[in-house]
Amino acid sequence: MRRIGLLRIAVLALAGVLAVHADADRPNFIFIMADDMGYSGLSCYDNASGIKTPHLDRMAANGVKFTDFHSNGAVCSPTRAALLSGRYQQRTGITSVVKAKECRNQGLALEEFTIAEMLKSGGYRTALFGKWHVGYSTKFNPVKQGFDEFIGFVSGNVDYQSHLDLAQQEDWWKQDQLTPEEGYQTTLIGSHALDFMERNQKNPFFLYVAFGAPHSPFQGPGDPAVRGAGSVKQSEIDMECAYREMIESMDAEVGRICTKLEELGLVKNTFIFFCSDNGPAKEWSKSADLKGGKGSMSEGGHRVPGIAFWPGTIPPAVTGETAMILDFYTTYAALSGTPVPEQVQLDGVDLSPLLFNGEKLPVRTLYWSKPGAGAARRGPWKYFPQQKGALYNLDTDLAETTDVSAQHPEIVQQLKAEYVRWDAEVNANPTGPAIDPDISATPPKGKSK
Repeated sequence: MRRIGLLRIAVLALAGVLAVHADADRPNFIFIMADDMGYSGLSCYDNASGIKTPHLDRMAANGVKFTDFHSNGAVCSPTRAALLSGRYQQRTGITSVVKAKECRNQGLALEEFTIAEMLKSGGYRTALFGKWHVGYSTKFNPVKQGFDEFIGFVSGNVDYQSHLDLAQQEDWWKQDQLTPEEGYQTTLIGSHALDFMERNQKNPFFLYVAFGAPHSPFQGPGDPAVRGAGSVKQSEIDMECAYREMIESMDAEVGRICTKLEELGLVKNTFIFFCSDNGPAKEWSKSADLKGGKGSMSEGGHRVPGIAFWPGTIPPAVTGETAMILDFYTTYAALSGTPVPEQVQLDGVDLSPLLFNGEKLPVRTLYWSKPGAGAARRGPWKYFPQQKGALYNLDTDLAETTDVSAQHPEIVQQLKAEYVRWDAEVNANPTGPAIDPDISATPPKGKSK
């Protein structure tokens, strides 16, 4: 069933209540997500590779720059499931990558009351431009999950020029229909975001801008396709140069979004947040001195940039408070005045007191997990249950080089007990991954192009 009866009734009642609120009092939300970009991927995060990101740097200088912000997963799909559901991704059953070659029948369960559905129930226009990656089937398409508009790709990555996925299948959609479109992926995503803002300037809106950059394949705006007819091999492209160009192109699109807000007079009523879905995939894109990268439970796998920008409302600051992507569901609900039906179990906290007034966040234990590995974090202490109970003090050892579990057995026991309890709870009754029985888990034979 698409929704249980009580939840459906609650949502309908909610929409009626919120209809009396003046749209002008309710902020727009733009959530911008980079893909596979580590903590030091931006020049405002002490990037040493020469990458220039002036627009994101300006946002960081005039907003709140997080130094301890985290993705919920260390790979793509789990983090996106957490953002959309406002819950640890384990509750959704999406704990690893929804792969193009073997998981095409899987997706985010329709029972999840997504962040888009929540805001839509409160009168918001909703759109996703870019990467979905929580379901290939049209049954799990964004327009079936609360988004009024979707243009982009549903797989983990597509060629930036030909828009073919890893299985050589066409993967550029408008709503729930394959709709080829020429152009460099990053630029297209930005252009569609601008068009949506122009058309919805009189309505409160939620705009999810999910760039593919700088995820592989590594292609700058001037590079040829590496998949499909007339393509070249990835090895023929200078990947490090392309990586820089991909981030700089994404930054340029962020700049275009900010400029459009100024042109439309929406700057003071729009809250922008920028982050990445996980750490970097390549050694030459490593996250500063952090241990690990994409796929790792160490800091390099999930500590990512986080920039909150809302001129006139969020004062400039640098914060060391620890926050996660799943917190934004709770935050948006609070800021929009949209009650969440009590049947929806959220795991995040409202970040607005921190962002507006610099208040401390509630003390809590945070968790990361993937099949075969996990971590628990409380304050400076980070515990790894599968690494012989290793414990690190991130205040003094951010690179996670020195195991201090022997010196702090009481902290080990506390975090071990909390992790075991959490692991049992979030995996007790997952909603998915949902399976579409009408399509194959593997792609069709042959190439689509």
